[in-house]
Amino acid sequence: MAKLVHQPREDAEFDFILRMSKVPVLAYFIGTWPKAIEPCRAMDLVVGGVADAYAGRLTVVRADITRCPAATERYGITGAPSCVVLREGEAVAHATGPMTSAGVRELLEGHL
Repeated sequence: MAKLVHQPREDAEFDFILRMSKVPVLAYFIGTWPKAIEPCRAMDLVVGGVADAYAGRLTVVRADITRCPAATERYGITGAPSCVVLREGEAVAHATGPMTSAGVRELLEGHL
């Protein structure tokens, strides 16, 4: 995982990262149950590349659904992996399932 990706251990840390970000946030939700592990690992590479490419223009947060249940509920996450683009804490774009780098960039389009 890229050094530019924040990995909160709990909801309070997730919320702190959102409050401190001066730029839009890509919240990437992962699952740790058996069927979610492989798709989420594949997305780690994609999201890490996006974090590097958009450094300074985007904050990236990798949130474990089981460690951040309030954020998971707040943003209507129903599966993993899921990506949510946030501006000032409000969801402006959402996608569920594995994505390519081009797909994540398309999700971000118009929100940076």
